[in-house]
Amino acid sequence: MADVHAALSAEVIAYLQSQRLGRLATVDRTGAPQNNPVGFRYNAELGTIDIGGRNMGASRKFRNLAGNPRVAFVVDDIASVQPWRVRCVEIRGRGEALRDQSGQLPGFSAEIIRVYPERVISFGLDSG
Repeated sequence: MADVHAALSAEVIAYLQSQRLGRLATVDRTGAPQNNPVGFRYNAELGTIDIGGRNMGASRKFRNLAGNPRVAFVVDDIASVQPWRVRCVEIRGRGEALRDQSGQLPGFSAEIIRVYPERVISFGLDSG
């Protein structure tokens, strides 16, 4: 399979950098989905999303990637209620479970999940 990466637009990057919490969806070997809130950062050097947490290496989402690397990552919020304005970025792609990554995300364990974007869907990011 070809290594396909979707570039994140400047608008999407700016939005991601303004947020602290997203949700990562993974699937286990039996096809059961799991969706959890996670801390993250945009990795400008690689164009990836790096996801961390406490004891990440012992988490089910980390283990799920061994059997199925497909992931979806969503960050959204309500920018305004008057008028109603919702913002959202969904990144679909491949996740990689990495060990020995200490210092990548402050306060998190040395294990991270790195998301390589393949498809990016966004709405509500413009000020209009």
